[in-house]
Amino acid sequence: MTKIKLAVFLAVVLAVQVSGAQAADSSTFIEDVGNKYWIRPDVVYSVENGHENKLDVIYPHNATDPVPAVIYIHGGGWVFGDKGGAVLMTLPYLKMGWAAVNVEYRMASVSKAPGAVEDCRCALRWVVRNAKEYHIDPNKLVVTGHSAGGHLSLMTGMLQGSDGLDNNCPPNPGEAEPHVAAIVNWYGITDVNDLIQGPNTKNYAVMWLGSLADKEQQARRSSPLTYVRKQNPPIITLHGNADDVVPYSHAVRLHEALSKAGVVNQLYTIPGGGHGQFKDEDNRKAYDAVWQFLGKLNLGPVK
Repeated sequence: MTKIKLAVFLAVVLAVQVSGAQAADSSTFIEDVGNKYWIRPDVVYSVENGHENKLDVIYPHNATDPVPAVIYIHGGGWVFGDKGGAVLMTLPYLKMGWAAVNVEYRMASVSKAPGAVEDCRCALRWVVRNAKEYHIDPNKLVVTGHSAGGHLSLMTGMLQGSDGLDNNCPPNPGEAEPHVAAIVNWYGITDVNDLIQGPNTKNYAVMWLGSLADKEQQARRSSPLTYVRKQNPPIITLHGNADDVVPYSHAVRLHEALSKAGVVNQLYTIPGGGHGQFKDEDNRKAYDAVWQFLGKLNLGPVK
C-alpha cells in the first residue's frame, strides 16, 4: 500500500469510528493526518530462514524535533496474524503526535520459539538505528501489543544483549544497548512453560514450541518472568480477570515479581474482562490508565 493510500485509509477509518464528543475531539486529527503523516510500508528489517521480516513506519514528516514512537507488535498466539490487521492499534498514539512502527515476525510455521522473540529484538534495533530518518526519539520508545504481542513487547523491552537473543542482529561497533522507555502489556503471556503442560495448556503455545527436544528450556528462555530485574523499564499490564486464553494469573505473577524487584509497574485489571474485546467503557478506562502511566514518565502528547 502506498504512502498516500495508507494515510487516507487511516483518516477514513478514524472518521468512521468517532462520534459525538469523540468526533469533536478528533476532528483536527482527522483533517490533518494525511498531510502530517507519511508511511513507509513493508520495510525488510531482517531475513531469517529465507523469510523476510517486515515493518511499517508511520511518521510525522514535518516534525522539527524528534518525537516519541510506539512499536506495536501484533498478537495471534505466535501462530497467526499480521501487521495489516493491527494498524488500527497505532491510531491512539498517532493522535498524540507520535510516530508508530508496526511489526511482523516469524510465525510458528516458519520458526519455533524463540524465533519471534529474536525478530522483535531485531526490529527494536532497526528502529534505533534508523530513528533519525523518521524523526523518532530513540530515548522515547514505547513497546506494546496484545496477547502474544504483549508477551513479545515484554520480551523486547526486558531483554538485554547479554541474554543471548540478539545474535541475529548483533550490535555494530560502539553501538549502545537499545533503550525502551516503557512497555504497555495488554494481557500478554508471562510464563510460557505454564501453557505447554498442566491445567493451563494452550494449543497455540504447544504449537510454538512444537517438538523441540529442549522445549521446557526454550519456554523459560522465552518467558518474561525469567528476565525480571531492577533494570527493567516501567511496565503497565492490562488484563481481564476472566481471560480464558491467557490466564489472569500471568499478569498477577508478573506484577508481584516486578514490584519485588523494585521496577516501576502497574497492574490494571478489567473486572469480568475476557481476552480483549472489552466493553467500550472498559477499554477507554484502560487507555486512560495507560496515558496516566506514560504521562508520569514524560511520555505524553507532542506539543
